[in-house]
Amino acid sequence: MFKVSAVIALALGTAALPFAAPAAAAPIGPFAAACAGGGPAVIARVSGLKTRTGTVRVQLYANNPATFLEKKAYLQRVDVPARANVMDICVPVPKEGRYAISVRHDVNGDGKSDRGDGGGFSGNPDVSLMDLLSKRKPNLSRVAFSVGGGAQVVPVTLRYVQGLSFRPIA
Repeated sequence: MFKVSAVIALALGTAALPFAAPAAAAPIGPFAAACAGGGPAVIARVSGLKTRTGTVRVQLYANNPATFLEKKAYLQRVDVPARANVMDICVPVPKEGRYAISVRHDVNGDGKSDRGDGGGFSGNPDVSLMDLLSKRKPNLSRVAFSVGGGAQVVPVTLRYVQGLSFRPIA
């Protein structure tokens, strides 16, 4: 009787495995130790990569509308090879406070912005193709987040140009 019950329990448990939430991967990048070491840091949980080619770039910005998304105004930049549909990328922050991040997937890894590249922001704001073409920034109050003493997970869903729209890959 015990063997039959154990086999049924094992079979039911195994059947439920595909529906369980995936375990979070260890944060990657040159600053991965900052996310494990208790200092203030951001784990950018980047999802929706179209391909596993090229480079993913995460840039950290201060909570300042004058410098948000301005060229070379980021506080920290992390570049890692694209290697999974969901990637946890560690970005250290200088101190506790409010920040924003932008993420870019350079699909072909050439360092240039191409039509096939994807992007996203903390807070996952709606961004239209017209916003991109006219270089309108998302509202900083919608993309800013707080970081305390530890590592703060910040989800970012990448969007790609599809026809005449800019949306996540289905």
